[in-house]
Amino acid sequence: MMIPLRYNIRSLMVRKATTAAATLGIALVVFVLASALMLSEGVKETLSSAGREDIAIVLRKGSDAEMGSTIEDPQIGLIKSMSGVKRESDQPLGTGEVVIVIALEKLGAEGVTNVLVRGVTETSHKLRPDVKIVEGRLPSPGSDEVMIGRAIRGRIKGVELNQSFDLKKNRPVKVVGVFEDNGSSYESEVWADLDNVRASFGRQGAVSSVRVVLDSPASFDAFQAGVESDKRLGLMAKRETKYFEEQSQGTSIFLTFLGGLIAFFFSIGAMIGATITMYASIANRQREIGTLRALGFSRFSILICFLFEAVLLSLIGGLLGLVPAIFMGSIELSMVNFASWSELVFRFRPTPEVLGIAVGSAVVMGILGGFLPAVRAARTSPLAAMRA
Repeated sequence: MMIPLRYNIRSLMVRKATTAAATLGIALVVFVLASALMLSEGVKETLSSAGREDIAIVLRKGSDAEMGSTIEDPQIGLIKSMSGVKRESDQPLGTGEVVIVIALEKLGAEGVTNVLVRGVTETSHKLRPDVKIVEGRLPSPGSDEVMIGRAIRGRIKGVELNQSFDLKKNRPVKVVGVFEDNGSSYESEVWADLDNVRASFGRQGAVSSVRVVLDSPASFDAFQAGVESDKRLGLMAKRETKYFEEQSQGTSIFLTFLGGLIAFFFSIGAMIGATITMYASIANRQREIGTLRALGFSRFSILICFLFEAVLLSLIGGLLGLVPAIFMGSIELSMVNFASWSELVFRFRPTPEVLGIAVGSAVVMGILGGFLPAVRAARTSPLAAMRA
């Protein structure tokens, strides 16, 4: 025979102060853990949404990112002529791009931040059909005009529509357009004319990477084999989605580890608080426990009853902690992307998996924090409890 559920609910409602203290402690832990996991998912989503399955990116072999890669101009034509590359008007659909990082002054804060500048061509826009101009216009080819991603707009000095900043010392460029790309990492970049970027930084005759559109995602293996089989080129090919997934790993792991470490120490405090709360509750309910035993409830029933009460307490705290965490999804945050060492703007992303892990952690805290007090309650002698 099991003790009715309403007994646990009534018990928690009667002890409002201790219940509230334990609940808020667990809510804080769940909030911290959920926020850290949401940050990690936000970084992954921001970077992975920039990639497409039918696009391949070619880098210098051994390079982890575009920043550390160099491909000579004569190799661009060889790459675009490989098997599997889509053609438009009998021309292969692909282009080379240069990626550099510059330091610019931040607005509203002291110091500078790194901004990724991408040297693009007219073909670059065809490779990214989701990129839309939301204000202004496209830069004129060959000019000192640039367009900026929506996410970094107004965060950095001069990086605003119709304003100017130095691409390099004494090389000013004017912002003529603002674009968006469904919240991808491209929105944290500045796009400038390829030749202008190369001339400004002495990169003539070379690019950082080459992107090509494939006939279909299934054409990637043939294209990769063609690129990597020629040892003279010294190049490697990756799916664009795989490339951006790898770019997110360093930052994502750091955020998950840091948030998990903080949540771990907070959870120890919350479990100790829940344990103390349950011990105090049991000490004040000796007669109740004796009465339950006298009514015929077994030790196992008592154990399950008090353990369930601890889990219920934790579950309430977990759900309370999720409420502010979910609202964090509307906040944009910027930090350095470890792959490019440039500023990356992203949002907290409350996925079902993250919310499930957060609530599950609250339940685990309830079980660990309530087990020993529940065992003590189950071992209480009915006669000693009634006398107490």
